Amino acid sequence: MTNIKQKIREQITCAVTAAIKKAGYDAVSFTVETPRERTNGDFSANAAMALAKIAKKPPFLLADELKEHISVDERYIERVEVARPGFINFYLNNEWLYEVLLLTEKLNDSYGKSNIGEGARVMVEFVSANPTGLMHMGNARGGALGDSIARILAFSGFEVTKEFYLNDSGNQIEKFALSLEARYLQLCGIDAPFDEEWYQGDDIKDRAAEFLKLHGDKYSGMPAEKRREALVKFGLEKNINIMKKTLSDYRIDYDVWFRESALYESGEVEETLKLLQEKGYAYQKEGALWFKSSDDDEKDEVLVRANGVPTYFAADIAYHRNKFENRGYDKVIDVWGADHHGHVARMKYAMEALGINPNKLEVVLMQLVRLMRGGEAARMSKRSGKAITLDVLLDEIGIDAARFFFNMRNAGSHFDFDLELAVQQSNSNPVFYVQYAHARICSIIRLLAEDEILVPPYSGIDAALLKDDAEFNLLRKISELPDEVSAAAQTLEPSRLTRYATELATEFHSFYNACRVNVESRKLCDARLKLIDATRITLANVLKLIAVDAPEKM
Repeated sequence: MTNIKQKIREQITCAVTAAIKKAGYDAVSFTVETPRERTNGDFSANAAMALAKIAKKPPFLLADELKEHISVDERYIERVEVARPGFINFYLNNEWLYEVLLLTEKLNDSYGKSNIGEGARVMVEFVSANPTGLMHMGNARGGALGDSIARILAFSGFEVTKEFYLNDSGNQIEKFALSLEARYLQLCGIDAPFDEEWYQGDDIKDRAAEFLKLHGDKYSGMPAEKRREALVKFGLEKNINIMKKTLSDYRIDYDVWFRESALYESGEVEETLKLLQEKGYAYQKEGALWFKSSDDDEKDEVLVRANGVPTYFAADIAYHRNKFENRGYDKVIDVWGADHHGHVARMKYAMEALGINPNKLEVVLMQLVRLMRGGEAARMSKRSGKAITLDVLLDEIGIDAARFFFNMRNAGSHFDFDLELAVQQSNSNPVFYVQYAHARICSIIRLLAEDEILVPPYSGIDAALLKDDAEFNLLRKISELPDEVSAAAQTLEPSRLTRYATELATEFHSFYNACRVNVESRKLCDARLKLIDATRITLANVLKLIAVDAPEKM
């Protein structure tokens, strides 16, 4: 048993199911949930509402009838009450809360873990920025979101692969080549024009300068095709290595870096297009090859242009087919910007056209983030005067703040990222507030250890001495972690965990203000020491899932 609340839900479900049978009714599906208001008990079942239509009785009267058949001899149930319009509310004794302490001790850094994934193979593909320039704020949010989703799924029993898709083919690479070539020739003293549609960033100048330093001007007199090929090969590898370093600093390490060019080299793009044609989902018109979209879609999409060059959409279909058919993933999760909203239905339909269950593809759409400083939009960094990139952001606010803040809102919501708040060492800063709770616990444990008062085993404490409301509230919040992790895995929403971490820190700070740990009674001291150690374990575990440090000192 790794989830005490789930154990109790199952116990209550069995008790209510047995009551329905004893009352002479057929089994019915119902839910057991935690009520929002504590006055409504620890758990509540809606069985009477679910049964009312079949039984042809008012839910409240039916709930009262079922209550009479519910055994209160179960281990944790203290009493059962009925509330309108027909809820059956269960009030528990304190034993289940005390068992949370035993559970955290037993599981330690595995507390909150589950096996709801049952080993299913899942790929999470995220960031996948074009390797033609520096990473920006969309990559910052997508990185924190995608990596946290992958961590949560792995903690929930899925076999997870993290993948970065490198767009190293197509129009953007041609533009990259032309941009690098022009800057290189200019550095060689040649008056080369630079189109305004090409990449204007200083990073292009940096790559050209690095290429010149390595090779000198020998490529200036070579055929353009050979020069561009060399520049692109050099520039891409440089940029990819910079990406890997920046993302690793951001605590993101991928299992696979998949190159788009590999799809062309293996013939998978051509093979996929042929398959779509054979199945009647692709057709020729005006010299181009088109994908026949579903009736619900706005328009058909070009797969191969009239000049014979496949579109990004064609490669993307082949890439997703590769994920499912060639590599056999049970589920694929893509983290995309909200501007790709219209692409989701088309890609799912394309999978269906290829005979792949479209429900196996799940897309998390994330909205843009607006960086704020001093109440105004922060468009420039004070240091360089350039647009704020991911590495500049990490230098300015730190990794912990970035990882926490980018996961504070659900993926589909816009939010303002307050740069000044992110570096404040105050309770107003949520990541500081949470980390300070962990550090404060470690400080208490450390100071008591100096007096040879160590965290005792559960078998060595009298848990029943924990009677204060602040102690019970903290125990209840600790008990919620397994449910929160499972819910985050099912909804793909790491924001549940930043919210939970903040709530747990709040309960601890409230406990700290209400209850001293180092009290005269050694038995009460031991019980409270065990409680805060369980809090420490829980906080550390939830922070690990969003890759935020749990410091022992601050």
